[in-house]
Amino acid sequence: MKQLLLTFLLSTTIFAARAQQPSPLALVTPATEPGSAAARPAAPKVYVLAEEMPAFKGGEKALLLFMREKVQYPAEALQQNISGKVYVRFVVDEQGRIRDAEVVKGLGHGLDQEALRLVRIMPWWTPGRVQGQPVRVYYTLPVAFRTVD
Repeated sequence: MKQLLLTFLLSTTIFAARAQQPSPLALVTPATEPGSAAARPAAPKVYVLAEEMPAFKGGEKALLLFMREKVQYPAEALQQNISGKVYVRFVVDEQGRIRDAEVVKGLGHGLDQEALRLVRIMPWWTPGRVQGQPVRVYYTLPVAFRTVD
């Protein structure tokens, strides 16, 4: 029977993504509605890099242990002996919650869904900081799946 081994490469490499800038202009409803002007609140800024990057509480070893305990290797990928990395990008918000998780490079065969599931059930992280203040930061986590005979 095959033994399963799940490894995670936690590197400081973060996929380059443009930071979302809040709009300096308020949006106004169309002129067809006289007297009504509604402004939407600007979306919070999301950093690509922060002075202090977000971190899993307990560090890389704790993250690896968490993932190993929670992983459910998809049967389809196991049957076809599929291995490789799934890159999941998410936002760690000011409180340390994981938001907007998405696969930016996947493998299919159920591995993308499993990587997303693992990220979504993670406990809160330590948030990133800029000038000592907690901020929203993009984080890309490479999740490596390997089957070992």
